[in-house]
Amino acid sequence: MARTRVRLASLLALTAALTALVTGCGSGDGSTPKDGATAHRGGKPVVVTTTTWEGAFAKAAGAEDVKVIVPQSVHHAPDYDPKPSDLAAVGKADFVLYAPFEPYAAKIKEAAGSKAELAEVDLDNDADKVKAEVARLGALFGTEESAAKWAASFDAEYAKLSKDVQGAWPGGKSPALVSQVFTAWSAKLAGAAPVGTYGPEAVTPAQLAELSAKKPSLVLDNAHMSTGTVLPDSGARQIEIVNYPGTDLDLLPVYRNAAAELRKAMGGS
Repeated sequence: MARTRVRLASLLALTAALTALVTGCGSGDGSTPKDGATAHRGGKPVVVTTTTWEGAFAKAAGAEDVKVIVPQSVHHAPDYDPKPSDLAAVGKADFVLYAPFEPYAAKIKEAAGSKAELAEVDLDNDADKVKAEVARLGALFGTEESAAKWAASFDAEYAKLSKDVQGAWPGGKSPALVSQVFTAWSAKLAGAAPVGTYGPEAVTPAQLAELSAKKPSLVLDNAHMSTGTVLPDSGARQIEIVNYPGTDLDLLPVYRNAAAELRKAMGGS
């Protein structure tokens, strides 16, 4: 009987040891870090982006190590032809961000190899879309807290700018404006619904007649895809809206600059 008790105690001790070993090494028990996607990178992923636009989204989402392929000096980014050195940088990335409309997207995908995780970015400066993309990228990078902080600061700045622009409405009334399809976000910032849109192709004679008949006072053109004066002889004032951030990869100046141009066009300071 004594021997049985000793054997039973030994088996129980062995079982406990094995259980502790399995628990310490196993998965599915909640021990995996929340930001498991970036845990092996110390929470600081290396991000390569095609342009400063994607780069600014990445920075807003909390990425600190961001390399941009297309130089900011290139006025129309889709025209850029990536160099071998650009593609080499892509191969060292943890994440590669690009826009599907960029003609070199296929080269970027090929250069990324098996290590990097590719992520398409919806490049639109519409406030709601920007926040959604930043939150999505924050979850991808494991930097949700940084992305949330940025979104809060963005909301405060956007509300202030929008209020300032609407305060410059001529006679307190929303102006009639026409917008290029990729600058409609700036009309929203101004609190105005476009009476018409055009592009990205050049305006046709039929479109010219249709848009001019709406008697807009402002035309919000895309500085990166301008085809010249959009509505000649219409009396509308045309302003150039810049979509791409600068080399500091800060999105907020894009909205500040658009607000300043809008206020100026409306007769405000």
